[in-house]
Amino acid sequence: MRTSLMTVSGLSMLLCAGCAVGPDFHKPASPNVAQYTREVNEAKVDSTTPTSKWWETLGSTQLNELVAQAFKNNPNIVAAQAALRLAHENTAAQFGSYFPQIQGSYSASRQKNAVGTISPTLTSGDALYTLHTAQLNVSYTPDVFGLNSRQVESMQAQEDVQRFQVEATYQTLSANLVGAVIQEAALTEQVRAVRDIVQTNEQALAVLRKQQALGYVGALDVAAQESALVQARLVQPPLMKQLEQTRDLIAVLLGTSPANLSAQAISLADLRLEPNVPLVVPSQLLERRPDVAAAQAQLHAATAQVGVAIANRLPQLSISAVDGGSSTTFSSMFADGNKFWSLTGGLVQPIWDFGVLKHRQGAAEAALEQAKAQYQSTVLQAFQNVADCLYAIKHDAQSEQVALDMERVAKRTLDLTQRQHELGSVNSLAVLTAQQAYLQARLGSIQAKAGRYLDVVALHQALGGRLAEPASDIAPQSKIEVHSP
Repeated sequence: MRTSLMTVSGLSMLLCAGCAVGPDFHKPASPNVAQYTREVNEAKVDSTTPTSKWWETLGSTQLNELVAQAFKNNPNIVAAQAALRLAHENTAAQFGSYFPQIQGSYSASRQKNAVGTISPTLTSGDALYTLHTAQLNVSYTPDVFGLNSRQVESMQAQEDVQRFQVEATYQTLSANLVGAVIQEAALTEQVRAVRDIVQTNEQALAVLRKQQALGYVGALDVAAQESALVQARLVQPPLMKQLEQTRDLIAVLLGTSPANLSAQAISLADLRLEPNVPLVVPSQLLERRPDVAAAQAQLHAATAQVGVAIANRLPQLSISAVDGGSSTTFSSMFADGNKFWSLTGGLVQPIWDFGVLKHRQGAAEAALEQAKAQYQSTVLQAFQNVADCLYAIKHDAQSEQVALDMERVAKRTLDLTQRQHELGSVNSLAVLTAQQAYLQARLGSIQAKAGRYLDVVALHQALGGRLAEPASDIAPQSKIEVHSP
């Protein structure tokens, strides 16, 4: 039997030198794209590579701590890590099919022969006996046409898909959290501004009512101010609802319940916005974005599956060997005369299956075409995301400048009105009106600034960026090496 096992091992090494059928995967060529937008000047960006920890550029230590907390506690990260480990273990299990499978077995049975009718089983002629049998089974399926190597290749590509999805989970989580923090800061300032507007309207209404009592204004003026006050108060509940829901979102992103949120709010003044946003060139974008990398890995997996489908239509060779012994006494199972062995080779070739394997190959080829189209769609979507963000940032800057100009003009009008009021040239109602206009302009300025911050966050997310530091701790990085002959 030792000779048989050596024969199986030798055949396995020899037959592994077969060829893997089906198309080989080739990395798609980068599209010939020189810039993201139709204009040459791309919205005040420079060509330096953005950092993977882009949120640190906002200059808030508290924000950095929140992102680190989310990376540690968010259940989506845990789920993505588990999915990657699952894919890795499945690949490792499939890799084991390259080698012979060895099983040992032992059985004991108590039997009695009907010697009055049939011949005794034992050479001794005993009718009652205990039979001990132990054997070693070796089975091996040589990968002659690369069926297993293509399957392992496909599963490794699927593992890569999961790895890139983990990176995408980190990217999405960081962008969602930073966006929610910015939204919370903006809403907090808006709520404060609206409260000031309501207070100003209440003061204006009180003044008008006093003037009405003295006969200086009519009921129509008072009614108009009452309407303005009600309209200002109507703005408060939706803002408060949105603010509380944003805080709930922050809690969940941090991996805790809304009731247990203890993080101190960050104000817009705590954040800074770089004058120029770093931007990678278009050819580098496809290397940075996890979704593009995942689509490419999915294309690789689909390519390998075509090889699997083709190999399933070709002959499959199998080899098995058995070595063992059997005796009525345990200690004599492997004594001379009690040993047995066998060596079996098999060859299976599908002949007629009513087109099952043919159509499975056709399905694999169609899936490959689908993966190619999905990869191209993902690439186009990536360029669209960046272009959309660049246009948004460009026009955000214009909107913010207009809002700041309006706030500055309203503040100047308020200052002049207050000065005239001190000199007795205008009444207090004029001051309250100017103050209300300033607060409205302030509200618009807050919204414009927050919108610009949020679009910068969206640009960083659109640019991708491989989070090497967090990703290095999430899953086995040692890949199973498969060398197709």
